[in-house]
Amino acid sequence: MRKIYTLVAACLMGLTLTNCDDFLDYNPTAVVDEDKAFEEPDKMVNAAYAMLGDCWYAYPFNLFPYGDITSDDCLKGGSGTTDTGYHPLEIWSTLTATTPGEMDELWYRLYCAVSRCNRALVALDRNGERILGTRLKECRVAEVKFLRAHFYYKLVTLFRQVPWIDEVSYANNTIEQIRNDEFSYKELFGKVIADFEEAYNMLPEKQTDGGRANKVAAAAYLAKCYLNLAWGDGYEATTGESHINAEYMRRVVEYTDVVLSSDYGYLEDYGDIFLPEYKNSKESVFAVQCSDYQDDNTTFGRANWSNMLNGCWGMWSCGWDFHKPSQNLVNAFKTKNGLPMFDDYNEEIAYPVNGQMNGQKWDPRLFHTVGMPTYPYKYEAEYMMTKNNSRTPNTYGYYTSLKEVPQRSKGETYNGSWQAFAMNDYVFRYTDVMLMRAEALVELDKLSEARTIINDIRQRAANSIDKHIAYAKNQCEIALYPETYFQNKGMARQCLRWERRLEMAMENGRYFDLRRWGVASKTLNAYFVTEQHSIYDGQTYAQYYKDARYEAGKNEFFPIPYNQLYYIPGLYTQNKGY
Repeated sequence: MRKIYTLVAACLMGLTLTNCDDFLDYNPTAVVDEDKAFEEPDKMVNAAYAMLGDCWYAYPFNLFPYGDITSDDCLKGGSGTTDTGYHPLEIWSTLTATTPGEMDELWYRLYCAVSRCNRALVALDRNGERILGTRLKECRVAEVKFLRAHFYYKLVTLFRQVPWIDEVSYANNTIEQIRNDEFSYKELFGKVIADFEEAYNMLPEKQTDGGRANKVAAAAYLAKCYLNLAWGDGYEATTGESHINAEYMRRVVEYTDVVLSSDYGYLEDYGDIFLPEYKNSKESVFAVQCSDYQDDNTTFGRANWSNMLNGCWGMWSCGWDFHKPSQNLVNAFKTKNGLPMFDDYNEEIAYPVNGQMNGQKWDPRLFHTVGMPTYPYKYEAEYMMTKNNSRTPNTYGYYTSLKEVPQRSKGETYNGSWQAFAMNDYVFRYTDVMLMRAEALVELDKLSEARTIINDIRQRAANSIDKHIAYAKNQCEIALYPETYFQNKGMARQCLRWERRLEMAMENGRYFDLRRWGVASKTLNAYFVTEQHSIYDGQTYAQYYKDARYEAGKNEFFPIPYNQLYYIPGLYTQNKGY
C-alpha cells in the first residue's frame, strides 16, 4: 500500500517565503499520494519551507523557553509555576526526561521538519532535473539542505545526542535502525556544516522570492556552527577559554566576511528592528516570515505562534504574560559615565520611573527591550503601562518583554481564544552576526577590530533615543568603549559578552551563550541566589529560585525525552547525568 501524505502546509508557501505585502498565489491542496507528491518537487520544497513557521507555544521553534527562561535574562511568567510545563527549565533542579513534557513535542516536531526536508530531497532527486531544469534543481536542493541543517542545528543544540536521519535512510526505510549515539557531537556538527556548505556553495546572494535561503544566510549559519565548535564540546569540563580552537575562530571571521560585504547592514534605529514594518529590513539576514490575515487573505494569517504566550497582561486580548525580564537583566543596563557597571551592576536593585530623575543612568536599549510600569507600552503613549499589567507580580514581578510583540495599535491575529502577532522570528539579524565576528576577533587577539564593531553597535544604540523613547532621554547615557578597555583579552571578552547580552536580550539565545563560554554554572547559580530577593515598589517576587540549582556536567544539554528514548527500547541512549 502506498503511503499517503498531507501537503496542506505546502499551500502556505507564499505565507512562509515572501514579504508581508508580496505573497504568492496558491491553490489549496488536500491529500495526495506519494507518487503524485514526488512528481511535484517544487511543492515538496514548499512544504519543507512551511515547517519554519509550523510552531506553537508548546513547541516554539524560536526556542525561547530553552534559550531565555533557562538563563539569567528571564523568568517564565504566566499564572504561576504550574502554568505550562516550563518551570523546570528556569530552576533546572527538577528537569528530567519527562518534565517538561513539551520537550517531547519539540523533538517530534523538529523531526517532522527534517522528514519534510528528506522527502523534498528524494522528490528533487527523482524528478527535479526533468521538471525544474539543472540549475533550478541544484538551487532547490541547496535550499532544502539549508533548511535541514537549520532544524538539525536546533536538535543538536538542545539534545546533543540525536539520530542523523537523511534522505538515504528515508529512502531505504532504515530510520528505526539509527542510533542517537552513532556520531559524536563534533561529527554531528560536521554533518550540519556539510549541509550548510552545500547551500553556501550553490545558492545566490539574493533570491527572487523573499524569505528563501541564500548564500549570505548560509554563511551566517556556518559562522555560528564554527563559533560553537571553537569553544569546545558544550560540557563545562571540555569547554571554555582553555579549549579554544583558533582555526575554527578564523573560519568564523571568514564566513562573517561574506555577511559584512553583503547588502545587509545595521538598521539605523535600534527600535525599528522590532517593529512589523521593518521586519524585512537590511538588518534581517534570515527570518521566519509571519503575516497578518488582513495582508494575505487568509482566516488567521501566518502568525507567529511561537510567541503567542508573550503578550502583556491587560494590554492584549489574550496577554498571557510569559517571557518576563529578570531584575538581573534590568540591572545590567545600568551605566556610569555611559559605560557598563561590570562589577557592581547587581549590588542594588534599581529601575527607572518615568519622570522621576535620580543619579542612575541607563543604556537606552533597556527601554526598547523591557516594558516597565509608568512607561508607554512599545512607544505608544495611549497605552501606558501600570502595575496592573502584570498577571502574577508576587511570582514574576512587573516587567514585560517588548521585542517579540508589535505596538498595540498594530493589532493581533486571532485563532479562537488565542492571539498571535505578525512579527517575524529572526534567525539571524546582521548585528548578531557582527557580534559573532567580534567574539572571534577577540579570541584571535585582534582586539582593535573587535572594539570597532562593538562601538559601532553602541553608537547605533546611542542614536536610538529621539525617534521612539524621547520620554526616557534624560535617563539614558551611553558612551563608546575607550581604547583602554581593549588592551588585554580578558577585558575585551567582558566588553564583548556584556554587549552581546544587552544587544540580544530576550532574543532567545542567552543560555546558549553562557554554555558556549563555559560559564553557565557559575553565572546561573549566582543568579539564583540574588534573583530570589527581587523587589519592585515593595512587592517581592522570584522567591521560587530558592529551589534552583544548575549542575555542570549534566545540565549543559537537555535530556532525551522519555517517549523518544523508549520508542524503540535500547536504540537511544540518554545524555549523561539524567
